[in-house]
Order: sequence, then C-alpha cells, then structure tokens
Amino acid sequence: MRSYSFFTIILLCLAILVIDLLAFYWLESITQQISLPYIKKIIYFTFWFFSIGLITSIIIFKIRLDKIHPQRKLLIISSLYGLTVLSFAPKFIFIIVISILYFTNFAFSNKESLIIIPIIGAFSGFLPFFVILYGIFRSLYRFKVHHIKVHCKVLPESFVGLRIVQISDLHLGSFNFRYHILDRAIKLINHLEPDFIFFTGDLVNNYAWELKGWSSVLKQLSAKKGKYAVLGNHDYGDYSEWKTTKLKKSNFESIKYFYKKVDFKLLLNESDVIEIKDEKIAILGVENWGNPPFKQYGDLQKSLENVIDLPFKILLSHDPSHWTEEVIKDTNISLTLSGHTHGMQAGINFKNKKWSPIKYKYKYWGGLHKIKNQYLYVNRGLGWLGFPGRLGMRPEITFIKLEK
Repeated sequence: MRSYSFFTIILLCLAILVIDLLAFYWLESITQQISLPYIKKIIYFTFWFFSIGLITSIIIFKIRLDKIHPQRKLLIISSLYGLTVLSFAPKFIFIIVISILYFTNFAFSNKESLIIIPIIGAFSGFLPFFVILYGIFRSLYRFKVHHIKVHCKVLPESFVGLRIVQISDLHLGSFNFRYHILDRAIKLINHLEPDFIFFTGDLVNNYAWELKGWSSVLKQLSAKKGKYAVLGNHDYGDYSEWKTTKLKKSNFESIKYFYKKVDFKLLLNESDVIEIKDEKIAILGVENWGNPPFKQYGDLQKSLENVIDLPFKILLSHDPSHWTEEVIKDTNISLTLSGHTHGMQAGINFKNKKWSPIKYKYKYWGGLHKIKNQYLYVNRGLGWLGFPGRLGMRPEITFIKLEK
C-alpha cells in the first residue's frame, strides 16, 4: 500500500477536523430542541471523543509507522481507513443537506420546519453511516456469482459448453489469516463444476508472508481440465521499500512458487494449448501490463508466439487497460479476462444498471464488453484493499459458459 508523507497526513487530519467543526455547528442547531441538558452533553461528548480519537490515532500511527510489523501495520491501516470513511462521508452528506435547506430558506422559515429539521438531519447523517457500516460488516464477504455466456463463431465444436470460473484480486493479506472466510467462496466455485479456473492477478498486497497457511485453503479449488493464473501489479513488491534488490527478488520468487503449491499454472508471457478430440484452443497469460504509473511487464507478442494460428484464444491479463491498448488493436484474441479495478469497491449493480466512480479512470471497469468479435470481461475482485468494505459492489465469482 502507498506510504503518504507526514504533510499529507496532516492535511487529511485538518480536512477531518474542518468537516467535524461544520457538522458540529449544525448538530448544535438541531439539538437545541432537546430539553434535557445531560442528553445534549452525551451527544457532544460522543461526537468529539470519536473525532479527536480518530485524528490522534492517525497521527500517532504515522509517527510510529516504521516501528510496526508489516502484518500489524496492514491491519491498523485498513481499520483507520474504514473509521475515516465511516466518520467523514456521513458528516459531509449531513452538512451538504442541512446547508441546502438553510440557504434555500426552506428549513428555517417557519416553526413547522423545526420538527422537520431533526428528521432530515438524522436521515441524511445516519443513513449513509449505516450503509457504510453494512458495507464493512456484511457486504465485504457476501460472495456473488455472475453467470455469463460468451458466443463466438470461431469456437471449436468440442469446446462448446466449456465452463470457466474466473476469480481475481484476492489480496490475501487483507484477510489477516482468517482462512475460514474463503470457505464459502471455494464451495460456491466447486459447486459450479468448472472445466477451468482462471485467476487474474493480485494474489497479495505486497509480501510473500501474507501467503502463510493459505495453500491448504486454495488447494481445495477444483477444476476438471486445469487451473491457470497471472500476476497483478501488487504481486511484484513494487509498493514496498526493500533493503536490497535480493530481498525483493526473493519475495517475488516465493509468490510465484506459491502457485505450484496450489496446483495453478502461472503463465508468464506464455501460452498453453488445450486439445479435445483433435480440436485446439489456446490459453495465454501475460505479466502485468498497465498504463503509467503502473508497470508494463507484460509481453503479449511473446505469449502469442506458439499459438498465433489457433482461431480461439483466451487471454488472462490483469489490467483491463491492456485490452484497448494492445489486444483489440493488434490481435484476434477472442476473450480477455481481467480484474484490477475492484469496481472501486463502491457503486451500483442492479440488473442492467451499472455505475461506479472508477468509470472515470477505466472505461471498462466491470462486467462483459464486446468490440466486433472480441470480448473483455472485468471481474470486480474477490478480496479487498484499503477500505475494508464494499458498497453495492459485492465480491465476485464469475462463471462463464462458452457457446457457438
């Protein structure tokens, strides 16, 4: 995870404090109607105890950052991230709503409005609070299976009906060694009886030690014909400071070796040919390829070398940007599977309605997309990073069936 300067942390704390002061100003106006003084004191004390405690915790954590073990550091960062969002977002919405009512002279124009103000204030503040709370404690591990059909003219007859499960962005370090959490996801995947399981990168957040104990869990994943994986941007150790390049390389090699332990074939700019009844398809996998500031380790042409003549090809590439930049421009790859975006872990997924703020950075951020005869599917991720919650963007297992 990114390391922010002390100046940036101070600016964050000042922003939290400004929002808290504005929120408290409107809170005082609303609570004037409470006749019992001790109730008001309890409300005010609770408000400032949480606010000052959060700001103090952020500053102390930043000061002591270098002395904390990476494992504990990750847990504290995600906790503070969650508390900050849980505090900041509801108060910000509360301020906006009450300010609009005030400056439009609606809420404070008559005595009847004095009854409406507390109701609107409570609704505008507490509703987002409980939505975020639900996203942290409930939605985060409510795994959802997305059923997709991909129709392709060049698919060989022997592969019609092929069953594929795609998972992505596990970020195992975020699970803090709570192995049981993934049990339900593994049962869901195995129940689908896939021919192939494809994992499209970001196994860890940064470090190989995050994988401790997970091999016995992920080895339970079952596929009839094979399990394949590629690397994501977080799997290279690029977001950590290393004392020597040897340590970074050792960390990277340990992550790559983990795939052998769980019976996944890791594709590093290479391909594999699958044959059924004398008909063939190709599975390609590239290392991470993304637009700056993300690194471009991937070599698509190298992965195509031995399978260029096969009409139906499936590409595993972590970052969906790769599809528009190289895949649809220069190849005839039928299906590309990506992840990376997490759907920003926040948005709307309701029937055919899809929206997330991440759309302003990634044109293709979730779901199935098609240009001419080429498909891209972007998985919204099974794990999480940073904010320990999912708001309208449940962790995803993708089930794809290939049709003629």
